[in-house]
Amino acid sequence: MLDRRWIAAHIPHQGAMCLLDAVLEWSDAVIVCRAVSHADPANPLRAEGRLGAAAGIEYAAQVMAVHGALIAGDDAPPRQGYLASVRSVALHVARLDDLPGALAVRAERLSGDGNHILYQFSLAHAGRCLLEGRAAVVLDATAL
Repeated sequence: MLDRRWIAAHIPHQGAMCLLDAVLEWSDAVIVCRAVSHADPANPLRAEGRLGAAAGIEYAAQVMAVHGALIAGDDAPPRQGYLASVRSVALHVARLDDLPGALAVRAERLSGDGNHILYQFSLAHAGRCLLEGRAAVVLDATAL
């Protein structure tokens, strides 16, 4: 299992902004990570002492970044990815910070080429889906 230290070394999010704790499983198409930072009072995404469910999109974006790093392999330099859009997002809860224990953050690569990727993502807690949607990622946007 890849831990938070490995994740922080492979994505641009550092310190408290690195929201993920571990990679639980991954393949070329799917990745599942664990996060517990949603319950941390110092979570940088909190507003007015709460972590709204929409913040789960950032968790999903970080999972997609980890997936890209894993697919690239250790020899390849990481490519800069940008979340270009999110679609069909359904929030099934109002907030995340009141959930004890870990979140499971999942992303599935639906399609893509060298510069554009479409993912389907979800966050779950104790088997219950908290939010889900699709995201388009553009890689190396400044080079396009």
